[in-house]
Amino acid sequence: MTIASPVEAPDPASAPPVRWGIVGVGWMADKFTSGIRDLTRSTVVAVCSRSQERAEAFAASHGVARAYDSVDALVADPDVDVVHVASPHSEHRTHALAAIAAGKHVLVEKAFTRNEVEARDVIDAARKAGVFVMEAMWTRFLPHVVEIKRTIARGDIGRIVALEADHGQWFPFDRDSRLWSPDLAGGALLDLGVYPVSFAHDFLGVPETIAAVGQLTETGVDGQVSIVLGYGERAQATLYTTLWSATPCTAVISGTEGRIEIEGHFYAPTSYRVVRRDGMTWSVEARVPNGYAYEAAEVARRVTAGEMESPAMMPEGTIEVMRTLDEVRRQIGLVYPGE
Repeated sequence: MTIASPVEAPDPASAPPVRWGIVGVGWMADKFTSGIRDLTRSTVVAVCSRSQERAEAFAASHGVARAYDSVDALVADPDVDVVHVASPHSEHRTHALAAIAAGKHVLVEKAFTRNEVEARDVIDAARKAGVFVMEAMWTRFLPHVVEIKRTIARGDIGRIVALEADHGQWFPFDRDSRLWSPDLAGGALLDLGVYPVSFAHDFLGVPETIAAVGQLTETGVDGQVSIVLGYGERAQATLYTTLWSATPCTAVISGTEGRIEIEGHFYAPTSYRVVRRDGMTWSVEARVPNGYAYEAAEVARRVTAGEMESPAMMPEGTIEVMRTLDEVRRQIGLVYPGE
């Protein structure tokens, strides 16, 4: 049996409009801006990059009105309501704090910062300033994840005892790339591994035990990491991330009464299958054109309502995920310059 895309996930076009400013002009900023433009009522009104030329090229390709060569200039723009921080991890804290100081709401790409201390700095500043703050973990707002949570809440797979998830991509070695740069907080864990770690947190909460092994690259960032998280007496999560191989990027949530098999890429719009112990099976198709529109719409709804947080991605959850990532890095011996 195949079920069509769940209709209860809120349509991004139903969210009220807000005006966005984008920090960074990389791949993530491109996809996020396209999602806003194509699927929501909001608009991107400004973008910034360290290179004025790159900022102008990005603005021209997306129909953005203004291009700046600094974060300070962008956050000073009176037409910007919300700032999307899509710069390298090493700059997230600085750029988010600049936006908050200017009175802007902020959506900060994952991983939220380099570490828990920096995450607390941003969240504390946002709460003090009375502005909205959220980590851009888009997976939590996607239709298939919304429906999976309903499936689990109904008891269809019983009590969760195991969760498995991987996120590996092959990247050519390039010392000049942010992915391979310690100064830019590169490596597999913060760029890719944050997805399975946050996924486990979403369904199982804070782990009681953390065990990790990993190998570093010639530049000193992590090339691959395997993680086992323990939750009480009868639940575990097994997670893997790498820069050295394009892995299946699938996930499985197994319970006492069945399991949910999520197709790759589990963290993006996709489909899944429920396999019950009693022999019943069904599939759900939940692919959508651009998943980034869903988190953008969530921000728009909360900001318009005057709310400072989203219940689907609370700041406390971000801190808990960062704490897990910090412990994994401690165990594999990964320290970034300036920490």
